[in-house]
Amino acid sequence: MKLVLLCALGVGGATVFGSLLGFVFKKISHRFSDIVLSFAAGVMLSAAVLGLILPSLEYGGKYGIITTVAGIFVGAICLSLIDKLVPHLHKLMGTDIEAHTSTALSKVLLFVLAIAIHNLPEGIAAGVGFGSGDTSGALLIAGGIALQNIPEGMVIIGPMLAAGVSAKKTFICALITGLVEVVGTFIGYFAVAASTAILPFALAFAGGTMLYVISDEMIPETHAHGSERGATYALLAGFSVMLVFDVLLG
Repeated sequence: MKLVLLCALGVGGATVFGSLLGFVFKKISHRFSDIVLSFAAGVMLSAAVLGLILPSLEYGGKYGIITTVAGIFVGAICLSLIDKLVPHLHKLMGTDIEAHTSTALSKVLLFVLAIAIHNLPEGIAAGVGFGSGDTSGALLIAGGIALQNIPEGMVIIGPMLAAGVSAKKTFICALITGLVEVVGTFIGYFAVAASTAILPFALAFAGGTMLYVISDEMIPETHAHGSERGATYALLAGFSVMLVFDVLLG
């Protein structure tokens, strides 16, 4: 339980850490952020497959393949529905945000709300990993999500400051988005711990949400500024690094 708490704080705290970097580097080049986000996408892809989807097949028994495929699609569909209600990064970052207008402020608040809502299933994915009892796999998942949260935390800051939000309120908003992920981690952990029968489906569901985030949000964002080749190799590097860690951790 102590490890779950530490990792929950680490996953949520990564967003806060990224926001602090955002204050220091208010104007971050797209090339740098694209490379970091692509590396994180590769890490998350590896964690989703190795830490969630493959274990779902193993725990699923005779009908494991059916449970796993169903869980992946249900997870993706749930995030797709959320995305229709509250668009996320690659849609909101493209909006033209002019400083000191009520329209700009409403766009920025929607942007922050979107990150907070989308952080919940990411936290749940981390919690489900710990609920499976596979500590090394859970750490890989949590690490991948945390790494992705750093650039996400960084991009919150610039638009909010440009819209006239004070530095204090901007940091509080970033803190809230991180706390949402902490809550999600505990939801995922206790849901699986309460009933091991749902473990195969829960693992696949969490894997599906992560695959959706990677394909629908992270990759389009990293390919929108002319950094496609570098972003692709960064993704492969992130995937390979997590693959090596998984082998070393056994």
